[in-house]
Amino acid sequence: MRTGSEPVTARSPLRMRFWFSVWGLIWAAAGTVAFALAGRPQWAVACGVLWLMVTVDMALIVRHIRQGPHYQPGRDVPPLRSASRSPEVLTPYTSPARGCPPAPPPAPSSSNRAAAR
Repeated sequence: MRTGSEPVTARSPLRMRFWFSVWGLIWAAAGTVAFALAGRPQWAVACGVLWLMVTVDMALIVRHIRQGPHYQPGRDVPPLRSASRSPEVLTPYTSPARGCPPAPPPAPSSSNRAAAR
């Protein structure tokens, strides 16, 4: 959803997140091995769970990087209007009472025209 307050060139820092995940993966793996060798199985399990979480996060980051950029609205697309604005700011096509477009008048059909004559 576009609100109009975000920068036009904003992008997700996926490559930075990837390298932070690599850093976390190295430390989690090293912690798992170090605590297992030191005889601290609870800490080794905790580091192993962290290792698993970092691996899943890294897989998602790589997936998002490979998907490439997604559609971003251009400068000509206006931001969405907030639903909390007062009724006098609404466009003429919306009903202030319910926030919906008013019903158009019924179009005369051929049977109504014949009955009116």
